This record gives sequence, C-alpha cells and structure tokens, in this order.
Amino acid sequence: MIRHFIISACLAVTAAATGAASTPAYADLRLCNTTTSRVGIAIGYKTAEAWRSEGWWNVKPGACETLLNGNLSSRYVYIYAQDYDRGGEWSGTSYLCTQDRQFTIDGVENCLARGYDRMKFFEVDTGEQKSWTVQLTDPAKSAPK
Repeated sequence: MIRHFIISACLAVTAAATGAASTPAYADLRLCNTTTSRVGIAIGYKTAEAWRSEGWWNVKPGACETLLNGNLSSRYVYIYAQDYDRGGEWSGTSYLCTQDRQFTIDGVENCLARGYDRMKFFEVDTGEQKSWTVQLTDPAKSAPK
C-alpha cells in the first residue's frame, strides 16, 4: 500500500545583524525530514548538459541533509522519497531514472532500456531562488487539532 505524505517547502533565508561581521551566505538545496521515520531520497535537476538524477541520501528522523551544494542552477528540482520504516513514498508525476544502489544518471529517456528503474518524482518550483529547503512532513503532524 502506498501512503502519501504532506510535502512542504520553504525558502532558506540568511539574515545578518546590522553592524555585525557578516558571514558568507551559503546557497544549497536542503531536505529536512520532520517525520519519525528514516527516509531515502533521490533528486533530479538540470545540468548544463542534460537532466540528471542522483540518489540515495538516507536521512534520519528530525535531520536535514544538503542534497546540492551551491547556487541552484535550475528553477525546478525533482524529489522522490521512500519511508524505510513505515512504508510509503513521496512521489509525483515526473519520471526520472533511478537504481537500487547509489547512483548518478544523466538523461531521463529510455530508463528501462538503459538498465535503470523509473520512479515518479514530485516537482519543486524554487521560484529561481538560489537556496531552497524542502521539508517532508507526516500528515498527522500538520493536521489541525
């Protein structure tokens, strides 16, 4: 049985106090796992040459992980996540190539013919921000009481 989870995204903001020595702002794509389960993460994004998919990051409950370092070069990124402890997934409608073990795959076409799996990733519109954080959330935690 596939369980769906609520996905929330937020812009990562860096603020410096007036008059204080400023520190460099870091621009990254981060994912925070606010669930009580361990999750496996795969991402997709556009490089200068082609679409690329990468995985797997294993993110513990309550932890955050940097998935891409540096300024985001594409407005859209794609994410697929699996709940290792309770089953279920965070998925969408965009197919990208994956495999069972750690991977970096260029291109999204002919996944099966090239010996890869196909997974449905959800799209994240970063609004062309240079830094973005995605939060995976249990539906029970975000439901009003």
